[in-house]
Amino acid sequence: MELGITKEKAKDLLDEYVKDPIIKLHMIESEAIMRALAEKFYKEEEPAVTEAMADEWGIIGLLHDIDWEMVKDNPAEHCVRAQEILRNNGASEFLIETIVSHVYGMEIIPAFKDKVRNSKIQHCLVAAETLTGLIVASALMQPDKKLASVSLESLKKKFKSKNFAARCNRDLILECEKADVPLDEFLALGLKALQNISGKLGL
Repeated sequence: MELGITKEKAKDLLDEYVKDPIIKLHMIESEAIMRALAEKFYKEEEPAVTEAMADEWGIIGLLHDIDWEMVKDNPAEHCVRAQEILRNNGASEFLIETIVSHVYGMEIIPAFKDKVRNSKIQHCLVAAETLTGLIVASALMQPDKKLASVSLESLKKKFKSKNFAARCNRDLILECEKADVPLDEFLALGLKALQNISGKLGL
């Protein structure tokens, strides 16, 4: 898997293009869940391979909304501008396609509304970045507003409650199953991934 962008370069791009702390945290959260997924899928490999794959999957999560601040007032351009940013910074076509795939099928983005996700990593990205919203919303509902106070059982109930964090599309989260990750396992993996970086997130 050739990305064309290193972990260090990805962090530089994040700092250059993302100033809003909420968006930046969302991208860091997405990175964490993508890393956890890679560690699951490649756990039988040599440790160096597992770590390398976690880095690469993490980069995809970290950069997936790289253009959002530029286009938030014109969402039809979301991921259209991202392609330009990434290509101009040496990203491989694989990295670009994987990142833009998280908006495939969205009517609001004409350039991608007729496209469909067709790979494990594409399904994982859209599921992971959507799950972050559900987990963070669950944490903010706790008396202490801490991720440590969110239980897996509580998160499962929140997932089933369509009125809770209604903007977190459950169908997109369920794409984890298209990557052969059962929903309950995915919720547990995502929750643990964010709890592990709770200090960085301030939650």
